[in-house]
Amino acid sequence: MKKIMDNNQRKQIIENAKTFFRNEIVQSHIDGACKRASKLSEYNVNPFLFKYLANFLTGNDDSESIARALVLPRILGSSISTSFGMKIQSLISSLFQGLGSTTQGIDIEFIDAIDGRKKYCQLKAGPNTINHDDVTTIINHFNGVRTLARTNNLNVGINDMIVGVVYGDEAELSSHYKRIGNTYPVIIGKDFWHRLTGKDDFYFELIDAIGEVALEVDASKVVEQTIKTLAIEIEEKYK
Repeated sequence: MKKIMDNNQRKQIIENAKTFFRNEIVQSHIDGACKRASKLSEYNVNPFLFKYLANFLTGNDDSESIARALVLPRILGSSISTSFGMKIQSLISSLFQGLGSTTQGIDIEFIDAIDGRKKYCQLKAGPNTINHDDVTTIINHFNGVRTLARTNNLNVGINDMIVGVVYGDEAELSSHYKRIGNTYPVIIGKDFWHRLTGKDDFYFELIDAIGEVALEVDASKVVEQTIKTLAIEIEEKYK
């Protein structure tokens, strides 16, 4: 039987996450989002609001303050969230390299660090990342695995078939997940990572490791240059 995840495997997940963010998120954030955010044509500027927002943010309405009020929400909010959402399946594939399952409809198999039982897990990204049709598909997959297990005299219970949600809190789970939860466990965020890795704080360790990737490129300089470039264009048009 497989063993609970060891320290080397935990370190590998951390490195997989950092590699993914370096290759897939950081560069697109810099080369894509920041580059677009430096151009005034990318914004639907409301002339009644931009000076107000600049004063609200910095206490003055010079061109750089206006640029800062426009750039920061763009590159720290909607842009990165969209990019991350589009690449979430790639993140999942990267994180769990080497943990794949050969069972149809199951993404990974692991020994639960809390109850010591083997879990057959379908991986999902976040608390709102499945739709109505996914519910039936997931339940059918799990039912099929249990039927096959009975045929092969394997001890696979309802609680051994789980949906593992990579990030979020239980209170955030959508109604679709809750429908699955009426039959099979949905394990999310901190609890999922604890069961997978055996470390109660691994979820936060993973979050910290991902956050540190931005320090490798000194992203603050990129942000400031984006603001300065946009400020020049604002100065030419509005001052």
